[in-house]
Amino acid sequence: MPGLLLDTLNGKQADRLPVWLMRQAGRYLPEYRALRSDKGGFLELVYDHAAAAEVTLQPIRRFGFDGAILFSDILIVPYALGQNLWFEAGEGPRLAPTLIDGVWQGLTAAKERFEAIYRTVALVKSQLSPETTLLGFAGSPWTIATYMVAGQGSKDHHAARSLAWSDPSAFASLIEAIEAATFEYLVGQIDAGAEAIQLFDSWAGSLSPTQFDRWVIMPNARLVAKLHAARPGIPIIGFPKGAGDKLPAYARETGVDALGVDETIDPRWIHQQLPAGLPVQGNLDPLLLRAGGPALESEARSIMAAFADRPHVFNLGHGIDKDTPIAHVDRLLSVVRANRA
Repeated sequence: MPGLLLDTLNGKQADRLPVWLMRQAGRYLPEYRALRSDKGGFLELVYDHAAAAEVTLQPIRRFGFDGAILFSDILIVPYALGQNLWFEAGEGPRLAPTLIDGVWQGLTAAKERFEAIYRTVALVKSQLSPETTLLGFAGSPWTIATYMVAGQGSKDHHAARSLAWSDPSAFASLIEAIEAATFEYLVGQIDAGAEAIQLFDSWAGSLSPTQFDRWVIMPNARLVAKLHAARPGIPIIGFPKGAGDKLPAYARETGVDALGVDETIDPRWIHQQLPAGLPVQGNLDPLLLRAGGPALESEARSIMAAFADRPHVFNLGHGIDKDTPIAHVDRLLSVVRANRA
């Protein structure tokens, strides 16, 4: 029998809301910090499939979330396309060579770098109860391209946006290469046991409307259509963070099965804008979860009330903050599990 989360992503409503939290496997958990300390670097942890499976399962054991999301990183795709990937302590990921000119064809693909991730998925699946949905994920093409072009994250994604305007042909070629690799990667995750997929477009909010249409909506629409054709019945959550008033168009035109909503969006507004029955996911502010107190409970109830008439997966508007007290997560779960709205 499918679990509550999978049923909700497939458009069903129940008296109880499913809940999981983005970055639920991570630094706010003492058991994660202990394992990370033992294993060393972040990438080493991701590529140790037994350890990565353990990290994926830690929040399920502690909190009983309705979904377990694969512990990995969105930059596995550029790593498999041939860029070098490493993580600088306190500064985040780095990729080399940078692709300022958009020319990716000189890279030597290393698709074997997907294999350890598939082993993690299979191992997690073998240890999950049928009621807990296993979520795979990837970064959407635009967000991945911003890292590949600049070699690191940035505040305004200047390098990728400049290339997209100055040489759209070269940028389109890069986007298409990312699309193809992402499709292969997600099919592999599904075949290994993932029951639903989330597409993270973390930097979608930095684009103008015309560029959003070309580099966010169109690539995601192609990718979703290919996945639906290749692996029918696997729901896909689209999460274009920062999309703002472009969210309704994204929901209509990409073909995603559920829409992730960040904390800047008024849930009452987006509920009115979306097609009836489209599942939504979100959208509590991660910093409110960190702060806790009466406002946490009030906002959680307000979000649930706003989405009471459609399938709703309770989640944060982005990843859980590393300094979030575990007691605040426990309190949030008690509120969500006690109320439909």
